[in-house]
Amino acid sequence: MVSHAHQGTTSSALTRLNVNAARALGIPPTAYTHLLGTAPEHLDDDLCRPPVVTSVRITELAIVRAPWTEVSLVLAREAPVGSLGVWDYLITSAPTPLEGIRDAEAYLGTVLDTSTDDLRISEDGGLVTLSHLNRGDLAHEAACAVLACALGLYLRRLSEAAQRCLVPLRVTLAAEAPRRHDALIELYGTRSIEFGAPVSSLVFRGSDLTAAAPHAQPGLSAVLRRHADQTLAAAVPLRDWLDLFRGALACVQDEGAPVLAAVARRMAVSPRTLQRRLDEHGTTWSAEVETVRRNHISRLLHTTDLSIEAIAARSGYADARALRRAVQRWYGTTPAALRREPVLR
Repeated sequence: MVSHAHQGTTSSALTRLNVNAARALGIPPTAYTHLLGTAPEHLDDDLCRPPVVTSVRITELAIVRAPWTEVSLVLAREAPVGSLGVWDYLITSAPTPLEGIRDAEAYLGTVLDTSTDDLRISEDGGLVTLSHLNRGDLAHEAACAVLACALGLYLRRLSEAAQRCLVPLRVTLAAEAPRRHDALIELYGTRSIEFGAPVSSLVFRGSDLTAAAPHAQPGLSAVLRRHADQTLAAAVPLRDWLDLFRGALACVQDEGAPVLAAVARRMAVSPRTLQRRLDEHGTTWSAEVETVRRNHISRLLHTTDLSIEAIAARSGYADARALRRAVQRWYGTTPAALRREPVLR
């Protein structure tokens, strides 16, 4: 199971894959090496989990260079067995391809952010369907490239597990039909591709996935599952600048009313630079202070017996009346009523 701490992040292996694809497409490194998680010490550390937005941004750069259909093929080509770590071997080392892809379903979080991507497997009437769900905007071509690549990787890993070229009976993509899709025909090995489908999926004959895998090793799957659990437990999520700022702001809030200069000192930047960076991230100092105050006050109301006056003083409000006005504006109720709520809003 993936911890909430992993949300918003992917494996460093996936970031490496995106960087390699960017190189293959001739994208200059200066276009992406400033992104969090692309420094060598992060890319080369399998315990690092860079932000999802890093991979998304690199994919956006890629679709400027080539159609999303071609980008998906390039991504798949840059991902040989082992490039995605233990997740790859869960598929290729299992007793059958179906057992392997079920393990891959359970441990998808070792590669992707499972709050935005999901793999589901269903069996019906001798058919097995692999569905990849992505909560990205499919009007956005980068999301289309990611979806198409995911299906391509499932197909390639299953073929590698079976030690023969598997051809799906049908491919469906929750994306609008492109003008040309030769790259997808190459990726999936079939022309039976349906666009505009409700869900992106691969449909196989069950017999193709339940035959014994030639190179299966008894007991290895259990070892790999334990390794996957250990990898997730030891993973270190990398946060973007705004996350770092909010952490510094929360620390200052705990010390009293937040002061811009104090947060700037914590982040080793000038107050002017701090405000400029906030503007670049589409927010403001006052908006961030209000958000952290709101969370701070809600936490104090629910986890302490402090009086409203004491909470107001700890949160930087002049008096209890000012705090009551703020709570009314945020929640449409009073601090006393909010305190009685069983769950934080």
